[in-house]
Amino acid sequence: MPEGHSKVTTTASPDYYRKLFAYNKKVLDAYFRALSKLPWKTVSKNVEASHYSMLGIYVHILGVYSGWLNYNVYDKSSEIPHEKNDPDNYKSMKDVLKFKNEVWRGVEKFIQSLNDDLLQKKVSAPWLPGSHKVADVLMQVSLEQAHHIGEIIALFWQLNKEPPEMTWIMNMRKFAN
Repeated sequence: MPEGHSKVTTTASPDYYRKLFAYNKKVLDAYFRALSKLPWKTVSKNVEASHYSMLGIYVHILGVYSGWLNYNVYDKSSEIPHEKNDPDNYKSMKDVLKFKNEVWRGVEKFIQSLNDDLLQKKVSAPWLPGSHKVADVLMQVSLEQAHHIGEIIALFWQLNKEPPEMTWIMNMRKFAN
């Protein structure tokens, strides 16, 4: 390592992750409302996106949160209800809302319990080799949401519809110092 430089090993604070997840929830809720305004046929149509439809992408985002933060962090990967991650099991946005609320109750419980020790805890997932710090898992699910929301934004544009605001600064103004 060059002289005068030290290895940075710090993790953001638990409060920073709480702020990040307040943003994540706000965006997730805004996109749920926007998708709910579209016809079900449009939301569920296979448009050959990453998870085929807008519905599939949104359910995937929820499944990522659920798998990591409601199961893997508690060493309960074998209990993940995979049928809830299948968009074909949803017949309306009301059904999706039930899943979203269930997932987010668990996420909020976990996020409120965060402390520095928990952020350093190592967890694993059956679909990803190795073990990973909870702090990295929190960034993973946040970035996973961001890139899939970007995909949904493009699909809104293809429909000539304005997508909800997703920028950090605009969504977090009320939290500004």
